[in-house]
Amino acid sequence: MTLDPDVAAEVERLRRRDGIGVSAAVNELARAGMARSPATEVFRQRTAALGLRIDVSNVAEVLDLVDSVDR
Repeated sequence: MTLDPDVAAEVERLRRRDGIGVSAAVNELARAGMARSPATEVFRQRTAALGLRIDVSNVAEVLDLVDSVDR
């Protein structure tokens, strides 16, 4: 296993602090990471008034309208 430098430094710090081996330090850090609950952020859809009023109940009309604007 290859550890990134920041992870290797944390393993070494933990190993020295607690007087444990590399495997024990890696396992402790992995368990701590698994125990953390992910930060949950509520999704909020942003809207903006575009000033357009289109009735989208008839899909064919909407497609014709969009197609005519494209030209």
